Amino acid sequence: MNEERKIAVEQVDAVEAPPKARVEAFDAPAEGPAGGVTETFERKRDYLTGFLQQKPEPHPAGEPGGELYESVITALKEIYDPEIPVNIYDLGLIYGVDITADGHASVQMTLTTPHCPVAESMPGEVELRVGSVPGIGHAEVNLVWDPPWDPQKMTDDAKLELGML
Repeated sequence: MNEERKIAVEQVDAVEAPPKARVEAFDAPAEGPAGGVTETFERKRDYLTGFLQQKPEPHPAGEPGGELYESVITALKEIYDPEIPVNIYDLGLIYGVDITADGHASVQMTLTTPHCPVAESMPGEVELRVGSVPGIGHAEVNLVWDPPWDPQKMTDDAKLELGML
């Protein structure tokens, strides 16, 4: 165990590049490095064709990602809190949007505080804006207080706008 290890240093001018891997499509057996026959396989050159030609499955209109749902979110982003220069969606005041197949929209939302000056008018404005989206037949707003709103519910865009980031 007490043998000293000797480190040998070799200086070279150039190093041969390692061979690059090649995969070729072939049907016949090929000779391997030792003169033997390697395994036979057939590779399809257009293996991505089917994958690339697939179309994404459409989202149902009332589901997140669907056209009607996104239209409702866009309408909610047009409503601004009168005291804070950020829309109510980015403020985190919207807790949920549910849209049924027959065009009934239900929005669960809160306000920054129960004593908010717009506590009487904001739910009505949300109901009118959501109800005016084409494809929505009836809109309903449920004002909830649990869980209570806090600044952590805001999006990063809202925090940036308010100088909190």
